[in-house]
Amino acid sequence: MKSHFLKPAIVWICVILSITVHAQEADSTLLINDALIVKQALPTVDTLPLKTSHAPANHLYRMNYWVSGSFCVVASAADIYAIPSVLKSKTNITDQELQGLNRNAIPAFDRWTLNQNPANRQAYLNAADYSLPVVIVSGGLLALNKNIRKDWVRILLMYYEMQCVTFSMYNYSFFGPAFENKYRPVVYYDQLPVAEREAGNNRNSMYSGHAATAVASTFFMVKVYSDYHPELKGKKYLLYAVATLPAFAIGYFRVMGLEHFPSDVMVGMTIGALCGIIVPELHRFKNHKIQLGMSSSPTGGAGLNMVWNMD
Repeated sequence: MKSHFLKPAIVWICVILSITVHAQEADSTLLINDALIVKQALPTVDTLPLKTSHAPANHLYRMNYWVSGSFCVVASAADIYAIPSVLKSKTNITDQELQGLNRNAIPAFDRWTLNQNPANRQAYLNAADYSLPVVIVSGGLLALNKNIRKDWVRILLMYYEMQCVTFSMYNYSFFGPAFENKYRPVVYYDQLPVAEREAGNNRNSMYSGHAATAVASTFFMVKVYSDYHPELKGKKYLLYAVATLPAFAIGYFRVMGLEHFPSDVMVGMTIGALCGIIVPELHRFKNHKIQLGMSSSPTGGAGLNMVWNMD
């Protein structure tokens, strides 16, 4: 649809640049002490450690404010631009398209969504719209922890950066409305006014941005809290399970509001969960000790050895 396939380029360039810079920052912490030593005719492997720089005692995450701040500004502008130019720019659904709808073509996993009472639609939509801001703001609960509170500036910027990534993924990724034109369930309901069913926005069923944003927010909270409390160990997965509940609730509201199929919610939750975990991980200081070495022996020939000790 006109320039929909060109619009994602702006955000994806920024995302790639941001990830590249973060990766370069991580790589730049590795300092090689000595050259690799090759010893001939020895069956053993000689390794030399690559020293890593450790996080300052009072910080767990690195933060380049210029890089992250610039990314947030550009991504926010692109996301605002996407509202009228991507989400709300699609042509209305025609009468011919409505007449050609086939409910039986919907997979069984999603088909039950077409058997709801449309009279309850607005109530469920309101529930989703009221719940989502509460979930987003709940990220502030991290400030209740004194260990996290001392880093509130960088955590807040990182949280906003994560939200920008999540929203940009929705607006511009191949899974979202910039490339997908999947009908919302509301289109299939003959009981509703034709004008409500034909709106161009009803081509944006794939995927659920509400569910993605909700789970990204809660998974970010669990990820950060777990990083500051490594003593949780396996118990953190219980926190992640609890963190899915708000997204499931909001996704349910959106399904019952005839805006999405269950599969749309599941795709949204998967992408949102990845955003909530990966963004903090990109900022995290690493204390990994990497050892590289080369060896050679009369029987085994030459070889390269790498040891990554994840403490």
